[in-house]
Amino acid sequence: MPRFDGRSRLPRGRFLCTSDGRNYFVPFALITSLFFLWGFAHSMLDVLNKHFQDTLRLSMTQAAMVQNAVYGGYFLMAIPAGRVIARFGYRSGVLLGLMLFALGALLVVPGSLLDDPQWSFFAFVGSLFVLGCGLTCLETSANPYTTILGDPTQAERRINLAQSLNGLGWILGPLVGLYLFRAGAQSDDVALPYALIGGVVLVVALLFSRASLPEVEEASVGSGVAQAGVMPLRRQRGFVLGIIALFLYVAAQTGINSFFINYTTAPAVGLSHQMATLFLSFGGMGLFLLGRLLGSWLMGYVSAVRLLAACALVATLSMLVLLSTDGCAGLLALLLCYACESIMFPTIFALALRGLGEQTKRAGSYLIMSIVGGAISPTLMALAAERFSLSTAFVIPLVCYAFIAYYALTYRVIGNQRVG
Repeated sequence: MPRFDGRSRLPRGRFLCTSDGRNYFVPFALITSLFFLWGFAHSMLDVLNKHFQDTLRLSMTQAAMVQNAVYGGYFLMAIPAGRVIARFGYRSGVLLGLMLFALGALLVVPGSLLDDPQWSFFAFVGSLFVLGCGLTCLETSANPYTTILGDPTQAERRINLAQSLNGLGWILGPLVGLYLFRAGAQSDDVALPYALIGGVVLVVALLFSRASLPEVEEASVGSGVAQAGVMPLRRQRGFVLGIIALFLYVAAQTGINSFFINYTTAPAVGLSHQMATLFLSFGGMGLFLLGRLLGSWLMGYVSAVRLLAACALVATLSMLVLLSTDGCAGLLALLLCYACESIMFPTIFALALRGLGEQTKRAGSYLIMSIVGGAISPTLMALAAERFSLSTAFVIPLVCYAFIAYYALTYRVIGNQRVG
């Protein structure tokens, strides 16, 4: 079987066009707007985690239920979402995701009216689970959809560009959280932003119900490699290892996001809660956004696989620095990881799907299912932090980045060749 070498150098005019001249700029622009919504929703969780620790006197392990609920929704909803998309198309998957997203956000309001703060917290966690199911449908639809809207060898560039808007949502989320989830905030303060989000998402759902999203036949889109539709997905080595790499990437990203404020407000770094949140928003998430924009541009000249390998290796070294030091050096190492993380999710996602042809929709749902890594790592890191030290907990992201580096360094050899 021919091997994909990861190169993405093509005439710029083919970025959103197929070989037969079809241009997908409009549907690409529409679907990209969704990336902002779930980036914003996810980034607010990182502020909520520390907020509930302070206001409800929760341990780090208990507060990790915030992430557990959302990312647990990814695990349970990904396969049903994939089946909906396979039967009714990407547009139906988007609409289902938006409706569940809005429902989960609006359910926060009645939960906030409960008198007992503990029960109010559990109701909030349940609402986040519904919201997470909606985000699952959106990601299961939007991520693979961007990879097929144009020349297939430009898939990594397209999804990285789309994910750049996701990075903007990650910047704004902590800023909103800094204002609304301040020390002493009441349950009504937590419910207000989610009520507004629910209303906005309903409006977006109405717009998408009237929009036209063409259904591109994946099997008809050549990829420069032999189509793998006749080979079961479990036999595709690049896809199988891609699921593991994506699971570990989300585990690393969510773990770092969840404990960024804990780490930077600890005595070793000594930032105030407000300053730590600003560092998370403009420092970490700002580098995350710039990394995605720069990465999308670089992929016009540099192999996506090589760029992924370089970022994963630098992220691994950054975690080693964080584990061996603290203070400003540890903070800088942590911030550097955000720049390195920027291209990882979309690039791994696109590489794992490459060459799968008519199995793209089903494969996409399995990849989204792997986002459950975000439900597991905060709990593991919290347990490690409470038993040993907060710095020790960052061994988990270290292991994750090391595997991603292995995946990238070996992808040019394994591609989507047969397992066994």
